[in-house]
Amino acid sequence: MKITYDKEADAMYIRLLDGDYQRRVVRLTDDIAMDFAAGEKLVGIEALGASRLFKKPESPENDLKDLIPRLVSA
Repeated sequence: MKITYDKEADAMYIRLLDGDYQRRVVRLTDDIAMDFAAGEKLVGIEALGASRLFKKPESPENDLKDLIPRLVSA
């Protein structure tokens, strides 16, 4: 898992799988999108307005520690 944060865009991307994938984007809200590869594998999650969603978007590990395992195993 790799997390990147673009402070200027206030956007965070959580990459769950390494590599290049053909992706299908599913928008959950205007600010949250999930990228799926073939077989419905969750590749990554994009969060716009990350500073509103996370206490410290530049280091969101504490906010995400319980969320990511649930998303990956779903």
